[in-house]
Amino acid sequence: MRVENQTRVTEFLLLGFKDLQSLRFPIFFLFLGICIMTLTGNLLIIVLVSTSHTLHTPMYFFLSHLSATDILISATIVPNMLHGILKEGTTISFNGCITQLYIFGVSVTTESFLLTVMSYDRYLAICHPLRYTSIMNIRLQYHLVFWSWFLVSTIALCITTQLGMLQFCGSNVIDHVFCDFEPLLVLSCTDTSFLKLEDLVFTGPIILFSFIFIIVTYVSIFLTILRIPSTSGRQKAFSTCSSHLSVVSLFYGTLITIYQVPTRGHSANFNKFVSLLYIVVTPLFNPIIYSLRSHEIRTALRKLVSKTG
Repeated sequence: MRVENQTRVTEFLLLGFKDLQSLRFPIFFLFLGICIMTLTGNLLIIVLVSTSHTLHTPMYFFLSHLSATDILISATIVPNMLHGILKEGTTISFNGCITQLYIFGVSVTTESFLLTVMSYDRYLAICHPLRYTSIMNIRLQYHLVFWSWFLVSTIALCITTQLGMLQFCGSNVIDHVFCDFEPLLVLSCTDTSFLKLEDLVFTGPIILFSFIFIIVTYVSIFLTILRIPSTSGRQKAFSTCSSHLSVVSLFYGTLITIYQVPTRGHSANFNKFVSLLYIVVTPLFNPIIYSLRSHEIRTALRKLVSKTG
């Protein structure tokens, strides 16, 4: 551990999966494969949305930004995690640790906002189809995306800036796979109660509001679908929001699993594997869900393959 004036920690040691070194090569190649598939799948969605005219719709515009958040999560955390798996732990600088936490926090919370925006888009398309085009115009689309990124980035900057001002003068060992908020607070030798309260006040309501808003919009969507007289009409209406509903279920199901499963009484490795749900599982399955359920995505992909072939 390097120190400055014998007090300040300048780097952290991430232990990763130190107790599973006998399995480090299978674990490494598993996560490497997942990372490659995650980056490829999400980059492919961004390329398809950008190049295919049939995907120039509000829903896919928001989806491309959702893919961007998944790319940020994977690219920020997984490479260093893979290095730690092979080397029985890895070091990360103090500034690098704070930056990693900032990007991760922005990506996860922005994803929550974007899922909320996408549910509003589906609500307008199904419940108010005649007014959809006039309401969900290009100006509103850009405003919704801009404010989603901007508000979350500003809040995360305030919190991580204050976290970076804390004193870390004891142990620099983090028994985790990345620089998460709680493990960092535990290592601080200064009072962190205000920072915990600030994080709860800002991030808690954001996630809760998004979740409630999505539930309310989908209740309205389902009621509207049930009033459609024909079976084919109901199936067509539901198919337009089935992919988004699957992604929402995966995202919030992951959050509920993480925050409802008590961390105390379990091994550190168990808690690490639980955290992997939103580090590797959600970013991987988002593009898979849309590729499997969206006819437009599959069609655009076939056209892209035929052009490049």
